[in-house]
Amino acid sequence: MSSEAPPAQTGKGSRLRGLTAELRALEERLRAGGGPEKIQKQHEQGKLTARERVALLLDEGSYSREIGLLVAYDEYKGGAPAAGVVTTVGRVGGREVVVVANDATVKAGSWWPETIKKILRAQEIAMRSRVPIIYLVDSAGVNLPYQGGVFPGQYGAARIFYYNSIMRRYLRVPQVSAVMGPCVAGGAYLPALSDIIIMVEGTSFMGLGGANLVKGATGQTIDNETLGGARTHTEISGVAHYREPSDEACLAKIREVISELPPPDRSPASVAESREPARPPADLYDIIPEDHRHPYEARDVLDCILDGGHLDEFQADYAREMITGHARVAGIQVGVIANSRGLVREKGKPPRFGGIIYTESAEKVAYFIETCNRQRTPLLFIQDVSGFMVGAEAEHSGIIRAGARFVEAMATATVPKIVLTVNHASGAGYYAMAGQGFDPDFIFSWPTGRMGVMEGDSAVQAIYGTQLDKLKRAGAEPDERLKAEMGRVREDYEQQLDAKYAAARGFVDACIAPEETRDALELALRLSLNYSGPHLGQFILPQALA
Repeated sequence: MSSEAPPAQTGKGSRLRGLTAELRALEERLRAGGGPEKIQKQHEQGKLTARERVALLLDEGSYSREIGLLVAYDEYKGGAPAAGVVTTVGRVGGREVVVVANDATVKAGSWWPETIKKILRAQEIAMRSRVPIIYLVDSAGVNLPYQGGVFPGQYGAARIFYYNSIMRRYLRVPQVSAVMGPCVAGGAYLPALSDIIIMVEGTSFMGLGGANLVKGATGQTIDNETLGGARTHTEISGVAHYREPSDEACLAKIREVISELPPPDRSPASVAESREPARPPADLYDIIPEDHRHPYEARDVLDCILDGGHLDEFQADYAREMITGHARVAGIQVGVIANSRGLVREKGKPPRFGGIIYTESAEKVAYFIETCNRQRTPLLFIQDVSGFMVGAEAEHSGIIRAGARFVEAMATATVPKIVLTVNHASGAGYYAMAGQGFDPDFIFSWPTGRMGVMEGDSAVQAIYGTQLDKLKRAGAEPDERLKAEMGRVREDYEQQLDAKYAAARGFVDACIAPEETRDALELALRLSLNYSGPHLGQFILPQALA
């Protein structure tokens, strides 16, 4: 599980330490859901909270990663922590699983538009890697004031049931639903389209309409337990398959169901005994510079992440602004693609800027990706990229063609792709380094991550450059109004470049602390390797149906 925040310090390493401490404090607040009173109310009803259920379900002491914890944290005046749903990847009986749990302490577990986004992301993880997905249902249904963003549209709530159906009929992804509270209206199709349905006596209800709606629609008077309780659906309707006396017993039954599943069709990727990195992950706090624009040694970062710090570097002396090579993370063979920061000097050539992709480096990486893809080696992208090189020399060297080859090689690689953003994720370089639009299996960011088209200073120059040049030629300075406008632009860009901003909108799966990196990468890789087929797009249908 997540480790404690490092103490805030000043001086060397304080930027990353400070941002990580801020992240930890925010995470702690969000994990409290609707707060102590709502948690107490849940307990008084004889129910565990969503996160208590997830913790009891997953293997004790094993590392798990909540996906999308920061989603919507800065919207709805703070009233939708984690969008009212807990989506987690972890292990049950040593087997990787995806868990979706409604948080009934947040507006009775109702669905915001972002709730749908999180559930769909969890389903896509399960579909791509063919791992079991477990739904812990405790929801009052659609959050009606926001129904316009929940109900309609290609990626509205209906998409959940579409994915349910695809997994059930074609992909054979095990789906287990536990109804542990209300499950009403269209939301009832989620368990109905699962393989196994478990209900809890006295606290669970499942129905297309509750007792009040039934009375209003038909005039019939009936209580919810008789209408759609656990005994009704296991004895009379036959909709549910198991009835358990408590949340604890229900979660134990899920663990039993998962233990009965056949083994996964695992990828043949090379896995050896895990070794500790060459340097402790805590060193990362001192490696990353205080100013994100300053250089650092990317290989020092790799020493803290890779087994033994060993990288069998591919074309080490060519296009050195990009680092490529074979390595292991927790024993799992990966192809590493990392941006080298700082000035790169080559004999007889002008110096190059690390973090920038040039024609030669694009071609080098494209070839390496294709090689790893042929060898079925998963790819690990460590992003600190400011974009592709521009200018006459770059254009004349064919950088557009080389960049397109880089993008195509990455986009069409069928092996798992895991992304870690260290600092910059800017411009088309972010796309080429397996940005979210290219469906990497997982994308994580450190708190220092900065995702955007360009930095604030560059945006100011792009917007006000002509005006500033005119003032300079006239020997004049910007007035206070213009300075204020430029300041607002910088501030706005800084906010949108923040890793938490990206996480709040689902642009990354999670912000992680540096010391969590190896655990997060190992879990992501092992989960991805459950499936030996192509990892391309949201899901791939079996070849017999193609």
